[in-house]
Amino acid sequence: MGVTAPDNASSFQLAFVPGVTPGKWARTWSERLPRVRLELVPIEVAECADAIRDGHVQMAITRLPDALGHRDPGPHHTIELYQETTVVVVPKDHVFTAVDEISIGDLADEQLLWPLDEPLLVGQRPGTAVGHRPETTGDAIELVAAGTGLVLVPQSLARLHHRKDLAYRPVTDAPTGAVGLLWPAPTSELAEEFIGIVRGRKATSSRGQSEPVPKRSAKEKAAAKRASREAAGKIPGKGPRKPKR
Repeated sequence: MGVTAPDNASSFQLAFVPGVTPGKWARTWSERLPRVRLELVPIEVAECADAIRDGHVQMAITRLPDALGHRDPGPHHTIELYQETTVVVVPKDHVFTAVDEISIGDLADEQLLWPLDEPLLVGQRPGTAVGHRPETTGDAIELVAAGTGLVLVPQSLARLHHRKDLAYRPVTDAPTGAVGLLWPAPTSELAEEFIGIVRGRKATSSRGQSEPVPKRSAKEKAAAKRASREAAGKIPGKGPRKPKR
């Protein structure tokens, strides 16, 4: 992907969806680019494409491909960061809490809630769908607590909406969702910087090099070379000193 000319912006707007914690990347950013403020913008998955297309944010950490199914973000790039474990959220006294994990087949006789924000895309939906579709995943989890049904979600959202009266269990063969980056094309230099951070590139790598290492002058290079040769005893009369007795 090509990189545009350096940005003159004093800030970089990074959106992130519920359940995602960009803290460690934000800390690395502040260390590498102390003059460019990283603005963290909470956002819903369904709003990501509009925010990218309209320039409200310069990049989003979101769920893929879910974010692209709601709106057209325009010319864009994506990178998958990691896959999330899918879990089923159940009341604390549900029979599923007696086991460590379940399969899709175990949900055949269950009532399932499918929130409109769809944090997880499931083609062949198991069980019986509850007639009412809650607006958000948070609303769906509230209904689970009320005994209306169960809900399949990425594990990070189950943790985010944790309640003492609920539990969750991994569903081993359920479809999984991905967390990834979404940003507009062409790729800006600041976007390339953040990509380098999440991919673990060091500050001195060919990409994501925020603070270039100063080049040494010819005089400094010659002095360093001479010092190295002296330390190795390769210059007459300049070998390693013998310890005094």
